[in-house]
Amino acid sequence: MRNRKAALAVAALVLTLAVMPRPTAEIRLITHDPSDPAPHRMQAAVDLGLIGISVLYTWTVDRLR
Repeated sequence: MRNRKAALAVAALVLTLAVMPRPTAEIRLITHDPSDPAPHRMQAAVDLGLIGISVLYTWTVDRLR
C-alpha cells in the first residue's frame, strides 16, 4: 500500500509537469533603419532538445551614393 501511494504521487507529479506551459523569453534588438528595404541580416539557431536558442541580428549599412 505504501509503494502504491508513492507511485501515484510520482505519476501525479510527472503529469503535472507534462501539462505545465514551458517558460519562454523573447529578447529583441532592432538596430536597422525601418525604411531600409534590404537590411543585412545574420540568423542562427541551436536546439538541444530541452533548450532552444534562436538569434536574429539585422543592421543597416550606409551606402555611398
